[in-house]
Amino acid sequence: MLEGISLRTQYRQINFVQHLYKVNYPPTLLATPSSDLSMEHSASFNNNSLSSQRSLASVPSLNSHSHLFIPSTTSHSCLTTLKPHTSSSVYISCLTLAGNLLYTGSSDREIRSWNHTHFIQKPTTTNNNVVIAGKGAVKSIVVHSDKLFTAHQDNKIRVWRVTNLEHDQNQKYTRVATLPTLGDRLTKLLLPKNQVRIRRHKKCTWVHHVDTVSSLALSKDGTFLYSVSWDRTIKVWRTKDFACLESVRDAHDDAINAVAVSYDGYVYTGSADKRIRVWKKLEGEKKHSLVDTLEKHNSGINALALSADGSVLYSGACDRSILVSEKGKNGKLLVVGALRGHTRSILCLAVVSDLVCSGSEDKTVRIWRGVQKEYSCLAVLEGHRSPIKSLTAAVDRSEQDPNSEEPSFLVYSASLDCDVKVWQVFVPLLST
Repeated sequence: MLEGISLRTQYRQINFVQHLYKVNYPPTLLATPSSDLSMEHSASFNNNSLSSQRSLASVPSLNSHSHLFIPSTTSHSCLTTLKPHTSSSVYISCLTLAGNLLYTGSSDREIRSWNHTHFIQKPTTTNNNVVIAGKGAVKSIVVHSDKLFTAHQDNKIRVWRVTNLEHDQNQKYTRVATLPTLGDRLTKLLLPKNQVRIRRHKKCTWVHHVDTVSSLALSKDGTFLYSVSWDRTIKVWRTKDFACLESVRDAHDDAINAVAVSYDGYVYTGSADKRIRVWKKLEGEKKHSLVDTLEKHNSGINALALSADGSVLYSGACDRSILVSEKGKNGKLLVVGALRGHTRSILCLAVVSDLVCSGSEDKTVRIWRGVQKEYSCLAVLEGHRSPIKSLTAAVDRSEQDPNSEEPSFLVYSASLDCDVKVWQVFVPLLST
């Protein structure tokens, strides 16, 4: 039994984390308990049984104690804690940064924006930049120009035009589209070939997602929006007129939880089927083709992130490891090793400069830096009371001193404890 946690509480947490991501647990862990005693008989709990699977023993560790790293000189502090909601049943489900604005999406359909230059100087618990849309959680947010694209648990993608008021202190949201658009739906209805079977006696057009839209990503130039869903499809949308250009059916054998797009057009998807797949629209082709499949994780994949130059893919899963994969010839992925340190599932990842940030079910955020295929954990950010659901990060422009030897970064973490924490992390220059 997990120390200090009843079996019934563990059961509730399994179901809650499974609600956030499509994760497959052993049947014994999901048996409905009539009492704590009956649960104890149906499953033998240990420190890893909640939602963290065995770590990847076959993959070498990249954790280094090289002289290049001096973790002890890394410093960090929590600048402020945002409390967007007073209800303990509501949590922030996604975060994204765009300029001076931090956008948050929550489990109760709310989308908020915060000017981080304001709340760092003067912490606040409320703001007026709020819009409510759809049903269920807001799963993902991306920003392109003056438009906000949001993915929702009700199977839809919504597009908002954001107008800044009063020098960015307040924003006006105007919904300009819901994807698929009405025009897209009507034109596809006219031809039988556009109908796809989603259940035994039910069909719909291929432009529809028929389950939670779990993640969004933009192409480098913002021309295309990629969406993935628990319905196992990948869809490609044109951001100019919001038309659905392509749908890849059965892209995975189970729900897709994450998507990332590189500068040169490679699309990476991570799924509960334990696989990462690589897609590319080859020259002369109209549709994306499968380029590679990586099967190194031994549990469902929750998060993907690309390095700043797009040459390295980081993936986080319930096996407690962050796999580091390099892009080789023709987009093929080569696993070079794993980052280890978290004691529970990896739920989210973010990359800023040469740092990798990871959030875990163990309630901590870890800051990693890699040099020459060696990585060191520079800091462990502790303070949240529940699993870390979402992360984003940026260079701290406001604190940069040209003569400073410690670059400063801002890390934003959202947890199931309903808080968003803003961390300032000072990272030393690499020693030579």
